[in-house]
Amino acid sequence: MQRTITRLLSKLKYACAGFLLLLSPTAFADYKLNLTQGVTKISHDVYDLHMVIFYICVVIGILVFGVMFYALLKHRKSRGHEAVFFHENTKIEILWTLIPLVILIGMAIPATIVLLEMEDTGNSEISIKVTGYQWKWQYHYLDDDVTFFSNLKTSTEEQQNLVPKGEHYLREVDNHVVVPVGKKIRFLFTANDVIHSWWVPDLAIKKDTIPGFINENWTVIDKPGIYRGQCAELCGLNHGFMPIVVEAVSQEDYQKWITDKKTQAAAEKELASKVWTKDELVTKGEEVYTRVCVACHQANGQGLPPMFPALKDGPIVMGDINKHVETVLWGVKGTAMQSFAAQMSETDIAAVVTYERNSWGNNKGDSIQPLDVKKLKDLGPK
Repeated sequence: MQRTITRLLSKLKYACAGFLLLLSPTAFADYKLNLTQGVTKISHDVYDLHMVIFYICVVIGILVFGVMFYALLKHRKSRGHEAVFFHENTKIEILWTLIPLVILIGMAIPATIVLLEMEDTGNSEISIKVTGYQWKWQYHYLDDDVTFFSNLKTSTEEQQNLVPKGEHYLREVDNHVVVPVGKKIRFLFTANDVIHSWWVPDLAIKKDTIPGFINENWTVIDKPGIYRGQCAELCGLNHGFMPIVVEAVSQEDYQKWITDKKTQAAAEKELASKVWTKDELVTKGEEVYTRVCVACHQANGQGLPPMFPALKDGPIVMGDINKHVETVLWGVKGTAMQSFAAQMSETDIAAVVTYERNSWGNNKGDSIQPLDVKKLKDLGPK
C-alpha cells in the first residue's frame, strides 16, 4: 500500500511540474494562434481577408448561439412554456436561405480578388525554378543561368543531441535563396521524385512541387531580411529536414551575389580538370558526404538497412570503383538510391566515392579523378 501511494505521489509531482511549465511565459514565448502577417502585399491581403472572415464568423456565432441560449433559458418547460408545432414557414425558409447566400457572396468577392492576384505572375522581373528532391531543394535562376542546391546545414551532432542545438535548428541551409527587394519574382515549382511543398509563411507562398508539372507563384519583398520556411508535404523519411531560407537584399548586393555565384561555377569547372591527390579527395569527400549522403547512410556508414544499406564493408563500396561511381551517378532502380548525376559535380562525386572507399575501416586505398567520372557520365546509364 505504501509503495502504491509513493508511486502516485511521484506521478503527481511530475504532473504538477509539467502543468507549471505549460503555464510559464517562456513555454508560450513562440506560441502563436493567428496567421503570420508576412512581409509582402499578398501576405498582408491574405491576413486581412482572414481577419475579416474570422470576425464575420464571430458575429454569426454570437447571434446564432445568443438566440439559441435565449430561447433555451426563457422558453424552457420548467417556466411553463410548451413547444409550438408548425409544419412550415415560407418567410423563415426564405430568410435562412437568402441571409447565408448574401454572407457567402460578400466573403467570396474579396477572396476571389486576392486569389486572382496571387495567380497573376505577369510582368515578373526575375524567374526562379524550384525543384524538390528527397530531401533538398534545387534553385535555377533562369535569367542569369545560376543553379545550385540548398541542403540542410544543421550538423549530425545537433540532430543526435551530442552538442547543444543552435538558434535555427533544422531551419538553416548551406545556400540561401537570395532575391532583391522591390522586384517581382516569379517562382516555377516542380519535383524530381515525389510531391513536395514549398512553404514560406512570411511570403504567403505555399505551392506543391509535383513531378512532371509546373506550378507558379510570385512575390515582391519590400523589406530586407531573412525569411524561413520548410517543406509542407509529407515526402518521406527526411521530410522534416528540408528547410527553406529566402534572403532579401538590395539590388546592388543581389548583383554582387549573382556575380559571385557565376565565379564559383567557373571555379568548379576548373576543379574538374585538376588532378587531385587521394588525401585531397578524402578531405573534400567527407564534406560532401556530410552534406549529401549522411541523412540516409549515417555518419558511421552503417546506413539504415534494408532501405539504406551500409557502406561500411558494403559490396558496392568494396567492389569495382567504376561500378561504385555509376551507382552514385545513376542510382539503383526500384530502391531509395536516386541518381546524383544532376545533383553533384564530377568533383564532388569523385571525392565522395574516394572518401567512402577509404573510411570506416574500408581502406580500399584507391581513388578516382573528376575527369574519369566525367567520362563515365558521358557514357550514360547502362
